[in-house]
Amino acid sequence: MLKNIPAAIEGVDYKARAKELQAMLAPLQLKLKEKSLPVIIVYEGWGASGKGTLIADTIKMLDPRFFKVISTLPATEQERRYPMMKRYFEKIPAYGKLSVMDRSWYRELAAARLEEDISQKEYDRRINTVNTFERQLTDDGYLIIKLFLHISKDEQKKRFDKLEESGSTKWRVTSRDKYQNKHYDEYFEQYEDMLSRTDTDWCPWNVIDAEDKQFARCRLFEVLIENINAALEADVVYPAEADVSELFALKATPKLADVELTGKTVSEEEYSERLKAAQKELEKLHGKLYKKKIPVVIGFEGWDAAGKGGAIKRVGSALDPRGYEAIPVAAPDAQEKVHHYLWRFWTKIPKDGHIAIFDRTWYGRVMVERLEGFTPPQRCAMAYREIDEFEKELTDSGVVVMKFWMQIDKDEQLRRFNDRMNTPEKRWKITDEDWRNREKWDLYETAIDEMIQKTSTVYAPWVIVEGNDKKYARLKVLETIIQRLREELKNRK
Repeated sequence: MLKNIPAAIEGVDYKARAKELQAMLAPLQLKLKEKSLPVIIVYEGWGASGKGTLIADTIKMLDPRFFKVISTLPATEQERRYPMMKRYFEKIPAYGKLSVMDRSWYRELAAARLEEDISQKEYDRRINTVNTFERQLTDDGYLIIKLFLHISKDEQKKRFDKLEESGSTKWRVTSRDKYQNKHYDEYFEQYEDMLSRTDTDWCPWNVIDAEDKQFARCRLFEVLIENINAALEADVVYPAEADVSELFALKATPKLADVELTGKTVSEEEYSERLKAAQKELEKLHGKLYKKKIPVVIGFEGWDAAGKGGAIKRVGSALDPRGYEAIPVAAPDAQEKVHHYLWRFWTKIPKDGHIAIFDRTWYGRVMVERLEGFTPPQRCAMAYREIDEFEKELTDSGVVVMKFWMQIDKDEQLRRFNDRMNTPEKRWKITDEDWRNREKWDLYETAIDEMIQKTSTVYAPWVIVEGNDKKYARLKVLETIIQRLREELKNRK
């Protein structure tokens, strides 16, 4: 992709043409806002290829209230304690706004391969991660414009030498820059590989010859205007639902109607003994997780009044409060609604050695949002693949992902609803929405069965917890967590 790209033609007044094109950006930004179209402009390229200057040219005509420039630096020690994509997902713009990125997630690919000595296997994994990330955003309506500014080895050296001539600009040439120029051919081959493998139908690269600065400006504005106009004129087209059974290793899990609830009980005495032992063991395991820097995500879903809160309380009571967080998930707020739906969950992923417990999760996309019509059906159907990818990315990054479905029957739910209604200190737990959801029990059960069948993977399987007896359910949750954590600690180097 870096060979035979269009270059400047002698005699063309690119400076005048660039000025005309630059003036067209401001009205386009207003249209983006009106259509709630989010845009990410990614600037990548060689050191000294002119990224900073072209970024300044890009934003000169824009309303600063609706864009943000993001400079991507090497990950800090703190950022390295999270999955790689967390810091990038956190920074995606809201609908109708624009982000201009001075380097991006591509810092984790070609440069990391040469400078951080990551393995070929890890490099390949990151390529897939980036392609998935970009596809998820574009499927959600984001426009990502990727720019790679290309210059020759001689031109790069010439620009470095010029910068070093002045005391005010000498600092801009780093030892890394000099290393890149010295090993230009190696970087060229790695960039070529990266560009070709991430040049997708949904997010293609625009390689710009930046040897002539005025030509580069002109070509930049042409690319921006062409892509933004195309996105503004395009109709919403949802991709076909992917067959997750062909993409992921799924684990067979029974339908809810086939889960036997009777007989799953424990006595008060047995419950007390096993609870105490399980909490003591979980406390020890939490300490080992911290020492080995293993992050854990535990998600709870289930019928209203199925016992999620009680189970979470018993798990949390065994953990060091400095090392875990219980996260209640309600309907998305105003800020969350104007981002990709996984954005609010990526922002809450725990750092290594810590535990995040979600009281309801990202699965609302394929349950309440689907059944209540909050999200288009086609968009909900796409979520099965996106969720499997999300959990795969977490597990590939070292996160232990556990998911519990708290199962009770309809009669038990009614008994608990009535108990809440008749007990003043519990009445706050029951809402009109709970009763409305109960009327749609059969619809929800169908949706839940589909959800479990399509998202119970070998790396993040669903555990259905028989919950008619709260004591039995709490013990099953605790003992399942303990068993899984023991296995993970044993298998981790």
